[in-house]
Amino acid sequence: MPRIKSILIRVEIDQAKKADNCQANAAHRIEGGDSRLNVRKGRSWDRYCRSCALTMVGRGIAELQQLQCNLQILPVRETNQT
Repeated sequence: MPRIKSILIRVEIDQAKKADNCQANAAHRIEGGDSRLNVRKGRSWDRYCRSCALTMVGRGIAELQQLQCNLQILPVRETNQT
């Protein structure tokens, strides 16, 4: 049986080693030692400040909950197996 795949992309939280700008808002500065969200984008990473990360995670959770709700209200089609 095939393994069930995740619809989530690769993400991780770490501490910035040096200062950088947030990918979502260049006015948000990530200082060295700050926690940040790293999101895999192709072969590299996009890095987000804590404030933007919390917004993104909240929106993602809401979208996944809506998707789950939509899947639960779909009628189940029975299949005949012989």
